[in-house]
Amino acid sequence: MSQDEEFSLQERLDFALKSSLMAKRIGVDSTILASDRKLSLMYFETEQYDDYVKINQRNVKLAEKLRDTSAMGVASSNLGYFYHYNKQIDSAYYYLYKSLDYALALKDKTGQADILSSIADLQVGEKDYMSGEENAIKAIKLLEKQPKSEYNLGNQWMLTNLIGIVSNKLQHYDKSIEHYDRAIDIADGMEDGFVERCISVNNKAFVYRKKGDFETALELYEGLMPYKKEYEDYDPSFYALIVDNIAYTKLEAGRTDYDSMEAMFKEAYRISDSLEDPATKQAVCLDISKFYAELKQKDSALVYANEARKLSKETSSNEIYLDALMVLSQLKEGDSGKAYLNEHIKLSDSLLNVERNVRNKFARIEFETDLIEQENHRISRERFWLFVVSLVLLFTLFLLYVIATQRAKNKELRFKQDQQKANEDIYNLMLSQQDKVEEARAHEKKRISEELHDGILGRLFGTRLSLDSLSFSEGKEAAKSRIGYISELKKIEEDIRKISHDLNTDFVSGSGYMDIVGELVEKQANAYQLKYTFNYTDDINWENVPNKTKINIYRVIQESLQNIYKHAQAQLVKINVDLKDDVIMLSLKDDGKGFDVNKSRKGIGLKNINSRVAEIEGKLSIDSALNQGTTITIEIPYIN
Repeated sequence: MSQDEEFSLQERLDFALKSSLMAKRIGVDSTILASDRKLSLMYFETEQYDDYVKINQRNVKLAEKLRDTSAMGVASSNLGYFYHYNKQIDSAYYYLYKSLDYALALKDKTGQADILSSIADLQVGEKDYMSGEENAIKAIKLLEKQPKSEYNLGNQWMLTNLIGIVSNKLQHYDKSIEHYDRAIDIADGMEDGFVERCISVNNKAFVYRKKGDFETALELYEGLMPYKKEYEDYDPSFYALIVDNIAYTKLEAGRTDYDSMEAMFKEAYRISDSLEDPATKQAVCLDISKFYAELKQKDSALVYANEARKLSKETSSNEIYLDALMVLSQLKEGDSGKAYLNEHIKLSDSLLNVERNVRNKFARIEFETDLIEQENHRISRERFWLFVVSLVLLFTLFLLYVIATQRAKNKELRFKQDQQKANEDIYNLMLSQQDKVEEARAHEKKRISEELHDGILGRLFGTRLSLDSLSFSEGKEAAKSRIGYISELKKIEEDIRKISHDLNTDFVSGSGYMDIVGELVEKQANAYQLKYTFNYTDDINWENVPNKTKINIYRVIQESLQNIYKHAQAQLVKINVDLKDDVIMLSLKDDGKGFDVNKSRKGIGLKNINSRVAEIEGKLSIDSALNQGTTITIEIPYIN
């Protein structure tokens, strides 16, 4: 909307300001830059030049940050053209030279030609004629390769006319005329090149005056006179300049129609004065002063010479000022005339030094700008390599992390495999133990059977037969024999009692399981570099304990030791297995850093322990506090 010409300039400026504020709230640099470029244009169109300069300076920095070459070129050229127009030569040259680099990078031929044209105009204005001519020629060559358009033809005319001015300043008059003729041809090829043609014809006439060919100069000047009305539409002061040039050329040519000349001078003065155009007026005043000096009308000559001097000082027109000083030095006698002459000499020498310094200054600005660009490139390269090195380091650290993580996972996997193998060994050992127990029981049954059959039954059978034989005998001998056989029966009774007692005693009581658990504790404690104590009671008949319970007890101890190693940072662990009121009491106590039972999240280790205790219908309790160690107590029902 800020570009919509249906709105007023103020409305368009308001839209551009709103757009800029919205972009800043979004915070995206490219959006901010796009909005501020539109705002820059609106500041220019509304003639808010201070804001125009500030926003373009910001745009340059932001475009450099984004590496937006096109935006850098636009903002730099905006500043260059502005400073050129306002005669801030150093700043103008700096930004134009920078914008030329960006145009070269973008291969923008039209942009290069425009910038070279401005640089050439600036250099010629500062009397760096050689550099100005060189850049003007470069610009013309670029424009000749572009499609013909009114804009390109206008630029070609301006540059060709500029080269004509340079040749004239260097007193290459014939070359200057050639360039002006070429400029006139270009103007004739334009759709609306009338003004451009008149300017080149006027400049060409001036060169003929310098050559002393006053008749040709007059012919050219007088050829411009019929277009007074057209000049009024373009530049009314141009007509005053032509009238003045005709009058002064006649004076130089030695014409004697002084009244006609004076009338023309006065007309030129009147027009320039009415237009309040100091540039034209000072030139007219200088020519009039020379005219009256030629006529020996000293007072009138002094009046116009002083006015020319005053106006040229106000407008910083050094050439007019020098000429006015020279005229005054000739008109004044004695010390006054010498003072004007000395001022002329002093100013002339100063201007020569300035011209030399200007040429050096332009070279220095180019050199310093190139140095800045080189430094920027160097910084960009350093940043690039720093970025690359950072990426490599990050990638290396990532690889090291992956390798370390993989190793830890492999170690954990190996540990789990070892645990699994240990569990399988325990299970196989329990099965083997069970087989041995069953085998021992069968062997013992066989042994008892053999003892009962071969020993006790035989003895009972013999004693029974003997007692049967005594049933029919009486007397002392029979009584004595019966007493012997009764004694034998007692011995048989004792043997039966002994066999019964052996049968009632579990020959595998406590054999194997606690040894297996003890081996686990010893192995894990050594692996984890823990000191330990392991105490257990012999009151528990592990043969009566289900295998599932024994395996889960084994794994609870194993999991607890692993948790102590991973988290507790303990030095000592105490493991006790007791039997209280038909309940197996398993406790594990460490001297580690402990934890807040209420706040700590339960990890997978504690979850596994809970699950195993629940599976065997046990009860789990955990007692822990920070820096006070941890005690795990498990109660398991025991059926004897």
